[in-house]
Amino acid sequence: MLFSSLEFIFLFLPIVCIPYFLIKNIKIRNGILILASLFFYSFGEPKAVVLMVMSIVLNYGLAVLMEKHTSAKKLFLTASILVNIGLLFWYKYTGLFVSSINTVFGLNIDVPVIHLPIGISFFTFQAMSYIIDVYRGDTPVQKKLSHLMLYISFFPQLIAGPIVKYHDIEKQIYERRVDIAKYSAGCKRFLTGLFKKVLIANNAGILWEGISGGDISTLSLGGAWLGAIAYSLQIYFDFSGYSDMAIGLGRIFGFEFLENFNYPYISRSIREFWRRWHISLSTWFKEYLYIPLGGSRKGNIRTYFNLITVFLCTGIWHGASWNFVIWGLWHGFFSILERLGLGKLLDKCRILNHIYTLTVVVIGFVIFAITDFSALREYLSVMLLNSNHMLINDSLIFSLRCNALMLIVAAVFSAPLYTLIRNKFKDNAVYALGEAVLFILLFVLSIAYLVSSAYNPFLYFRF
Repeated sequence: MLFSSLEFIFLFLPIVCIPYFLIKNIKIRNGILILASLFFYSFGEPKAVVLMVMSIVLNYGLAVLMEKHTSAKKLFLTASILVNIGLLFWYKYTGLFVSSINTVFGLNIDVPVIHLPIGISFFTFQAMSYIIDVYRGDTPVQKKLSHLMLYISFFPQLIAGPIVKYHDIEKQIYERRVDIAKYSAGCKRFLTGLFKKVLIANNAGILWEGISGGDISTLSLGGAWLGAIAYSLQIYFDFSGYSDMAIGLGRIFGFEFLENFNYPYISRSIREFWRRWHISLSTWFKEYLYIPLGGSRKGNIRTYFNLITVFLCTGIWHGASWNFVIWGLWHGFFSILERLGLGKLLDKCRILNHIYTLTVVVIGFVIFAITDFSALREYLSVMLLNSNHMLINDSLIFSLRCNALMLIVAAVFSAPLYTLIRNKFKDNAVYALGEAVLFILLFVLSIAYLVSSAYNPFLYFRF
């Protein structure tokens, strides 16, 4: 069930909200959210919900054992990590592993087809963050299974994040404020995400699929770059839109999730980009991998090794395909290059470093998007080498004319212009009325689009 679906907006959400707001008891409210979350997940993954519940129970039990048997804490932590990583490997990477073995050694082992449970990367990482925090002593063991169940299975962030760390919302599970102000703010945030997803990401996706799915041999240099920019816009507004909706839904029910995006396309370095892009994943790897490896405390060579390891894992986390590995290493390479001196050189020209960052990011997203290496090579040859010897053609001009409004709106909302205006005039009554009218208009337009269009994917569901 998609957040940007009519059944979620007009059926599931009202059915959950009505009893939740009528009942004031926090335990019953938590029970409502757990039942709603299990139903939400089973709606699309009826079998995988058992896997998720088993994962939660296992991590709960290992954390309790860790507290009771402190001398064996490391053993229980190791067991938990092996089980969690093992689940991820089996469901997500077995096919890639077997096919790679076949390629390298010339074997002919049957490649198993294993269905990937939706959101497994997200709920597994949340479970791991909980048990690692318990091992470190950063958070107490959760004695109530229902509380841990709510933390991991809570439907707003279950399917595609943001990755919520247990210590960030522990107290909110049993003590949170639910009022009209939070509800209103949550609705606005949800509508912002719905608009970004439905009216920008979906249309950018249609443009990208029209360009990348056609005959690349007829593609111009400008057309290839337009397609790459369209995909970069699609994945940003798709995922940041989902994060906005998740944060908004959490706020409606009284939870405060940390931000997951902070206008990454205004970045002036790859290092800054990763401080603004998918923040919950970046901070997860920093806290649970980069720093334990030594961070930047053990000399330059070790720092570069740690960085490339983190970016390699970031690429692998996104999917079981070698293009994701290359994408992760691509960002790792430029991150290291900036530390070696490129960053200081680019800082001398603010426009140049912004162009450099966007160029690296957009090329990277082409690598991210195209899993077939022959198609990827052909697309990049047009995009970077102008192998078709065409700068522009009629197809490019037509695409620009048809998508000009979408591209302009996407460019505006990729920058913090609206945020600056809102912060400046938020106490103005006229602005408040205008904002209310704007949100109603965005809601009506989004619903009209959902009614009339069948194109409504969520890219990050596959991760």
